[in-house]
Amino acid sequence: MALITVSSLTKSYGATDIFANLTLSIEKGSRLGIVGPNGVGKTTLLRILAGEDESSAGTVTRSRGVRSGYLSQEADFKMDGTLWDACHSVFENLIKQQNELHRLEELMATNPDVMEEYGKLQQDFESAGGYTYETRIKQVLTGLGFDKDDYELSLEHLSGGQRTRAFLARLLLSDPDLLLLDEPTNHLDIRAVEWLEGYLNQWEGAAVIVSHDRYFLDKVSNIIFEMLPGAYETYNGNYTAYLKQREERIKRRQEVFESEKEKLNKEMEYIRKNVAGQNVLQAKGKLKRISRLIQAIEQIGFEAALSQKWSETASEVSVTTSIMSVEEAGRRINALRSPVRTLPNLHLRLGSEKRSGDMVIRTKDLQVGFSDKFLFKSPDIELRRQDCAALIGPNGAGKSTFLKTILGQLEPLAGEVILGSSLHIGYFAQAHEGLDPNKTLLEEIDSIMPNWLPGQIRDYLGKYMFSGEDVYKKVSMLSGGERGRLALSKLALQDTNLLLLDEPTNHLDIPSQEVLESVLEDYKGTILLITHDRYLVDAVATQIWEIDPDDGHMTVFKGTYSELRAEREQKQYEAFMAEQRGSGSKSQVSGVKSQVTSQKSKVEAKEERRKIAKVQELENKIAELESTLANLAFQLESPMLKSDDVVKISKEYERVQKEMDVKLAEWEGMQG
Repeated sequence: MALITVSSLTKSYGATDIFANLTLSIEKGSRLGIVGPNGVGKTTLLRILAGEDESSAGTVTRSRGVRSGYLSQEADFKMDGTLWDACHSVFENLIKQQNELHRLEELMATNPDVMEEYGKLQQDFESAGGYTYETRIKQVLTGLGFDKDDYELSLEHLSGGQRTRAFLARLLLSDPDLLLLDEPTNHLDIRAVEWLEGYLNQWEGAAVIVSHDRYFLDKVSNIIFEMLPGAYETYNGNYTAYLKQREERIKRRQEVFESEKEKLNKEMEYIRKNVAGQNVLQAKGKLKRISRLIQAIEQIGFEAALSQKWSETASEVSVTTSIMSVEEAGRRINALRSPVRTLPNLHLRLGSEKRSGDMVIRTKDLQVGFSDKFLFKSPDIELRRQDCAALIGPNGAGKSTFLKTILGQLEPLAGEVILGSSLHIGYFAQAHEGLDPNKTLLEEIDSIMPNWLPGQIRDYLGKYMFSGEDVYKKVSMLSGGERGRLALSKLALQDTNLLLLDEPTNHLDIPSQEVLESVLEDYKGTILLITHDRYLVDAVATQIWEIDPDDGHMTVFKGTYSELRAEREQKQYEAFMAEQRGSGSKSQVSGVKSQVTSQKSKVEAKEERRKIAKVQELENKIAELESTLANLAFQLESPMLKSDDVVKISKEYERVQKEMDVKLAEWEGMQG
């Protein structure tokens, strides 16, 4: 069932169309990820779907009773109170029911007639999650990175990032039918993003998500809606599937274009040979048809005109019946452009012509921080030529400080950093400190390439999507994405063999991220990368350096980010199961073999073998039951579990627990 249907939607500002004639349907359970370059109207579309903005044309039809929740990039509260109050208020109806239950409990002491009313209300209260809603609040707040000490923080005193996370928490707890999320991962660290991925994958509602986080889209989306200037495309599957399908569509369209253009040119060859010969009428008929087709292609596009099967053009196209000259038709055929849309994008190249030594970076007993603040201790690490290490960890853990320590801009608290030989280092700073806010773009490039003429600089900046009068802008006037592109343009002019990159994809749209990823994959030097972009990390990193500010240590994992995540999830699950087994039964069972062995002298050998076999059977069964209990307990901890499932799993847990009690009693009886 479609929750929202969009038909021929257009949004214009004055004479400029932001997007036009968009059509899509959002089904129950769908996870639609919206992608595309900056400026194509992704946020505007989301605002229209949320009812925060109006379209210029077209319709948005919502199913009756559909409840939607909208998270903007600058989420804000329209309420006072604490973080806990904001989340607690979502369950206002449950709280009223809870208060009514307390009132009826007091009445039952003197008025038994209210018991039936109490029982019905209690059943409704339980099925609506009345006994678990506070646990849900804690789970969601913890998942989004809040500590228990944060619960009583005033909303007005929260930072911008905290307010966005708080608004997201309240939105998730409200359980709408449709979530509209604009860059939901912007203020989340990696652990919180991973928690949100798990939450959305268990959630039964629909979601429309605008995000530059490709890894997040890969994990949660099942449809990708690509918005392009003047066009849109829909792809089934996650982000990786979209990339594959997009490449296949582009290839197929280009092949069709080249084939059909070749047919047109063959038709023109026939016309040229016969326009003054015996077949002049046939040649003129072909020229008339081609004239109409050329006009249709120029007005409605190659694919739309082809859909008319070379005979009649679309009815809305105004074409003349006049016949073009042979020369004019040939010229306009040669001028036809491929229907494959190419976007203006980065033309980035990072050089590494000079070879470094095999050992690039080595640390020994290194401690990182400031004179008044210890951040973390590093193991003795070695980064070798052509390795790519990704440095990850929460904000404030010391990632940028580590890079500055490597560069020698900061002294280590202890230990040392040893750099290899023949290094030519390129450094991309997160805050773009290498850019002078008072210089123009032309002056920034001129500071590196003083021998270039202004025309050469303009051409070069054009490769980084700066055109026209942009080159005379001062750095202080640039957006975050523009500063990032300018910093990359300067970095590309250096002949480096070691790149130290601090959040290079910040503010870049997905097409630009893809270009950077491709360039880094082909880079022949060594890379040390700080980023929250897990898709980039997974694509290029050969090892992961992770800082844990809680214990003040950095760990090294040799492998990809996906392998690290899989290993971490396995360890968490094993730890959970071990905790479940720690109730005492494990220690009871573990001692059975030694106890049975000590009794060997008291029984005959045959009876002893039978007893050992029986005990072993009991051990195996108890271990199996423990594992089942651990799995059931793990399921019960899910914040998205329905009330009916809670009851069902709880009953199964009780049954398995009783069975294990019986087996433990039987095992204990074997010890007499």
